[in-house]
Amino acid sequence: MNILFVFPQLPESYWSYSHALKIVKRPSLLPPLGLLTVAAMLPAHWDKRLVDTNVQPLTDADLAWADYVYIGGMGIQWKGAEKVIARVKAAGKKMVAGGPLFSAAYAFFQDVDHFVLNEAELTLGAFVADLEKGTPKRIYRSRDFADMHQSPVPLWHLADLSKYAVMSVQYTRGCPFDCDFCNVTAMLGRKPRFKTPAQIIAELDGLYAAGWRDHVFFVDDNLIGNKKAAREELLPALIQWQKTHGPIPLCTQASINLADDENLTQLMVAAGFETIFVGVESSDPASLEECQKVQNRNRDLIRDIKKLQRAGLEVQAGFIVGFDHDTEATFQQQMDFIQESGIVSAMVGQLQAPPGTKLAARMAAEKRLLGISMGDNTDGSTNIMPTMGLEKLRQGHAWLLNRIYAPRAYYQRVKTLLAELPPSPSRRGLRLRDLMAFGRTVLRYGIAGKERWEYWKLLFWTLRHKRRLFSLAVRLAAIGHHHRRMSEELAANLSKPAPPLAGVEVMAAAV
Repeated sequence: MNILFVFPQLPESYWSYSHALKIVKRPSLLPPLGLLTVAAMLPAHWDKRLVDTNVQPLTDADLAWADYVYIGGMGIQWKGAEKVIARVKAAGKKMVAGGPLFSAAYAFFQDVDHFVLNEAELTLGAFVADLEKGTPKRIYRSRDFADMHQSPVPLWHLADLSKYAVMSVQYTRGCPFDCDFCNVTAMLGRKPRFKTPAQIIAELDGLYAAGWRDHVFFVDDNLIGNKKAAREELLPALIQWQKTHGPIPLCTQASINLADDENLTQLMVAAGFETIFVGVESSDPASLEECQKVQNRNRDLIRDIKKLQRAGLEVQAGFIVGFDHDTEATFQQQMDFIQESGIVSAMVGQLQAPPGTKLAARMAAEKRLLGISMGDNTDGSTNIMPTMGLEKLRQGHAWLLNRIYAPRAYYQRVKTLLAELPPSPSRRGLRLRDLMAFGRTVLRYGIAGKERWEYWKLLFWTLRHKRRLFSLAVRLAAIGHHHRRMSEELAANLSKPAPPLAGVEVMAAAV
């Protein structure tokens, strides 16, 4: 049987890094880890191909070859998924869909033949068995949580790794916290489940054997959801692996309570982690209380971020505007916090209520749910009615974006970060590829860019004060250019009337 895996187009967003990727000549940031993992679960004798529409077109020849087309993705890929489904439908091919997008919103995709929902380790086997008998059902789902020990090594050979800037692995699923706007616990539970160190090392070995020597992103929603397992199992294994294979730079997502554990922080740095993404959301205790962000309450967030930076971790962070306790003063407060913290990549979005969250249930009960939201706030939309009013929220959001990514403010945060980071042997110097990328930044930012004055000031400051972090400074200049371009586009969208959202009845039923 010929199985064609298709990964839908991702829209431009803060996380797409589309403008920054032009510097390193890579068309996409990450490969479709979910589809590559599902591919490894299918019978070995089936023929498999992957088309990631972010790096190559889906052709008629691809579709003609396939017996079945498997599509998967995240909520942000909704529009891209619709385009793929239309192509597959027109070609007369059978479709199978799964992943977070379809698990939350399968009712919107009537042209899909079969849905394999929730975690594939639990539902894919039953579909395959029925398919081989010629009796496949339309929907396969499970309310249980999968044993991660059963998750296979992704089929990396299906992807052209040269098309990506970062590789990805997954160690855990689930998060012990229960923030009311987050659908992670609704989908994956509050008890983190994790792979064995041997599984992770096998995945890294596979990437290494394929020639990969660059960044690897641990895509876990919270790598330290089980601190004991991370401390005693994963990190020691990674430290040993890095001794023979590294330095391979690692990045991940973690909760801010990592700052409470100096030993765990040191182990992460020793294992090669250089960057962590933290959900800060707000510096206002009332807003943190409102969204049940217990791990962020009753602490000095600036102090904790500085502690992690001084240990050697670049802290990226997410921020939210539009909580019920937010006022017009919130936008300036968020700006001040971001500048003082030295958080270079500060992702600011409007509060949204995805399906399955406690926030969605509350908004539905209060008649404040405006439609379905799947995580794409690139157009500045929200699916709830904020207490401050929709237009005030949009205006304040635009004001904040225009300021945090203005060249002077952004480059000042880069210097604040670099001043905190210690020299680290795991941070590599400039390689030949890096030197070529550096040359492109000189042309794009140092000569043609509106940030050119701040760009040159940063480079000379870094050469004088933090020479060993020069390559990081160049990388952050590229990231800053991307974030500024995205912020300008988003701020322009926010000046227009809010776009309508569909599906409020389906959304209300789902919660």
